[in-house]
Amino acid sequence: MKKILILLAAAFSYTAASAQTTWNVDKAHSNVKFTVTHLMVSDVDGIFKNYDATITAAKPDFSDAKFQISIQTASVSTDNDQRDKHITSADFFDVATYPTITFTSTAITKTSDKHYKLTGNLTLHGVTKPASFDLWYRGTIQNPMSKADDAGFQLTGTIKRSDFNFGSKFGNAMVSDEVTIKANGEFGKAK
Repeated sequence: MKKILILLAAAFSYTAASAQTTWNVDKAHSNVKFTVTHLMVSDVDGIFKNYDATITAAKPDFSDAKFQISIQTASVSTDNDQRDKHITSADFFDVATYPTITFTSTAITKTSDKHYKLTGNLTLHGVTKPASFDLWYRGTIQNPMSKADDAGFQLTGTIKRSDFNFGSKFGNAMVSDEVTIKANGEFGKAK
């Protein structure tokens, strides 16, 4: 009887693992943005042009989803060449030393219909800290062009620069400690 239970448990584990589906970001219909406040009076927006993201999930409502995001820091753009040169320097992103920002989710908790709290480890400027974001699952549709399933998400939240020793030469009066993150993602189901 014990052997049968072990075999059933192993079969269940194999079935659960094999039921995972991978979803890949469609970069043409996605973005990763941030906002900081400059001199306490004006918001400045930035975007990362080079990133990758995948989701693995077994449940159709993504309530068991795992997110993996990797952003190339040198791809940052604030629509101002002089500022972009400064923020890629050692004063901020230090892209030569820290070429990527990563986020790996560790938990997802449903907060209401299609809304979740996504928690994970964020690595920025060589520092890894836990971070939580609000996640809105916007739904899954069949893409009329590719005939494949596409799922949409919006991630929002706030992090503190000081938690990651990021831009530490510049106080809150110059650049806000709080950085607002907003990412919109369209993900295609892997074939």
